[in-house]
Amino acid sequence: MFVILVYDTAVERNPKVLKTCRKYLHWTQRSVFQGELSTAQYRALIAALKTTIDPDYDSIVTYAARSPDMIESSTLGLDLGGPGDIL
Repeated sequence: MFVILVYDTAVERNPKVLKTCRKYLHWTQRSVFQGELSTAQYRALIAALKTTIDPDYDSIVTYAARSPDMIESSTLGLDLGGPGDIL
C-alpha cells in the first residue's frame, strides 16, 4: 500500500517520531512522509509511533492508497525531501 503520513507532535518528541518515520518512509516535507509499505510494515510503524507519542497532545494522520499511481500531487514552492534512501 502507498502511505502518506503527517505528524504534529511536541518539540521534545519530534526527533524520535522523525527517526521512526524515516525507518519506513521517505521524507517529503518537514512533518510529511510517504512511501510503499506492506501491511506488516505499516502495523510495525504504527506500533512504534504509539509508544513514542502522547495521544492526549500529539497527532499523526495516515492516508493509504493501493498504489502511488492513484495519488495526484503537485508542489508549489520548494520541493523538499523526496524518494531518497530510507535509513
